[in-house]
Amino acid sequence: MDLSKIFSKTFLWMFIGLAVTFVTGSMVASSPQILEEVLSTGWYWVIIILEFVTVIFLSARIHKMSSTTAKISFILYSILTGLTFSTIFVIFKITSIIMVFLITSLLMLIFALLGYFTKIDLTKFGTYLIMILLGVVIVSIINMFIGNQTLDLGLTIISLIIFIGFIAYDVQKIKRMYESNVLPEENLAIIGALELYLDFINVFLDLLRLFGNNND
Repeated sequence: MDLSKIFSKTFLWMFIGLAVTFVTGSMVASSPQILEEVLSTGWYWVIIILEFVTVIFLSARIHKMSSTTAKISFILYSILTGLTFSTIFVIFKITSIIMVFLITSLLMLIFALLGYFTKIDLTKFGTYLIMILLGVVIVSIINMFIGNQTLDLGLTIISLIIFIGFIAYDVQKIKRMYESNVLPEENLAIIGALELYLDFINVFLDLLRLFGNNND
């Protein structure tokens, strides 16, 4: 399988994951009873923990698991994310969600092409992004107790820039993994889809926080 087919499968699986997430979130949001159950303190944190466990399991075991297990794990993660995603359909107008989704898709296309065609090695660039992201996470946790809205806005903008950068970095990373032949091609498509899916979701959420219109 050549590189173009790998990327075709990668983006296909990424959009399958996004579709599963958005459909799941929309269905949960449309049922007040299910929504209340999902957002109840106990269940919400169980879902969050399961999300972390699933993504860590998939990332850590991708070299050894079968392609079927990888696909099931990715779909499971997409469903779990959809459960927590249900809140956006309650908080934001559907027109805002669609608009931000389209803008995010455009940014994904632009920076994926940049990562694919650039001759610049983005490996060190990725290291810097991870370090800055760690700082954003730490400050965000602190700000949960402070509640500074200006700081929150600044963190959202920085997070947006970081994950836009990660799109180009991850596309180039997929190319390197393909060239080094470190994974079976089906598994490479799934782990690549997961990383780009995470980039997309984070860019989408940051844009929604910045430009989304709340429901009245």
